[in-house]
Amino acid sequence: MSEPEFDAEGYPTKATLRAVREWPIQTWADTEALLRFVGAAWSYPNYFVRLGRRKRPYRGATLERRWLVSTGGWSGNEDLIAAMQSNVMFWMLSWERSERGGHYEFRSR
Repeated sequence: MSEPEFDAEGYPTKATLRAVREWPIQTWADTEALLRFVGAAWSYPNYFVRLGRRKRPYRGATLERRWLVSTGGWSGNEDLIAAMQSNVMFWMLSWERSERGGHYEFRSR
């Protein structure tokens, strides 16, 4: 699936959520692609923010991109987060932190 699909009420379809859960993660580029896909499905796009790259000082020249994400309390966005959590490899590599109220931080390279 190259673009997310939505039902008549604007929620991500089951096929979209399945694509997120089953997204193959083998490289950092795959995590970036999944985050872009989810960002395209996100309601309230200004709550899905990609920040510039930064150098991780304790890992030498490794550069990473941070993503700040808030669900805004919308259940469609929370469904997307649940699908991302179900993608174990993605969650292990990209999840940085969560805060009460539906706020998340992810990383990619």
